[in-house]
Amino acid sequence: MLRPGERLDKTGFGDLCVIQKPEDFCYGVDAVILADFAASKDPRRIVDLGTGTGIIPFILSHKTSAEKIYGIEYQQESWERAVRGAEFNGLSQRVRFIQDNVASFSALKGWASAVTANPPYMAGKGGLTNENQAKTIARHETIGSLENFIRCAAELLQDKGDFYMVHRPSRLVDIFSLSRAYHLEPKEMRLVAPRKGKQPNLVLVHSIKNGGPELRLLPQLYVYEDENSYSEEIQRIYERAT
Repeated sequence: MLRPGERLDKTGFGDLCVIQKPEDFCYGVDAVILADFAASKDPRRIVDLGTGTGIIPFILSHKTSAEKIYGIEYQQESWERAVRGAEFNGLSQRVRFIQDNVASFSALKGWASAVTANPPYMAGKGGLTNENQAKTIARHETIGSLENFIRCAAELLQDKGDFYMVHRPSRLVDIFSLSRAYHLEPKEMRLVAPRKGKQPNLVLVHSIKNGGPELRLLPQLYVYEDENSYSEEIQRIYERAT
């Protein structure tokens, strides 16, 4: 099941585990809060874009009663880890992974009731790049741009379907303008800060395909209570069951 450099990590959601290679990339709390954000309406058919090793589909399999969940991943090694992870967790029939690029993915059009995305945060090759190609692709828009992710989500969603994304607050103008261009209307926004007194460094955005124009601001989410412990809300996210 495991290959050189890989490890099997518990997710904190039931008995679910994920196969990761720290040298390449490991998921963070942004994936956890995005999955919880998307689980609120208990969608039936879900697609996760840029799924990595499958953490968001795995969490959503625990938090929702979705009948089918697909994860789209470009990098072959990450995709293979996701496939092996689904097998290990006994989810191979319910959670499937497709190796493809969101920039050119053309299947499942109009199929999904919900789409999730945790895209690369850095535009193009901006910011610090990493010598490890897997980390560079995960963090920078080298393979798929923000527009590619939004366009793909719009094509996959059924009418009035839900799109959930986590990104950086600095990209909000781009997110809103591109979303409207592809008929995804932002309906909810939630800023996420490391802890009280710190500037938000993440933002959750929920959009609806062909939805009416009205944006609701949700209370700010704090990840940590102090240096050593999660906030009460993050702890509740881990405790919530389906």
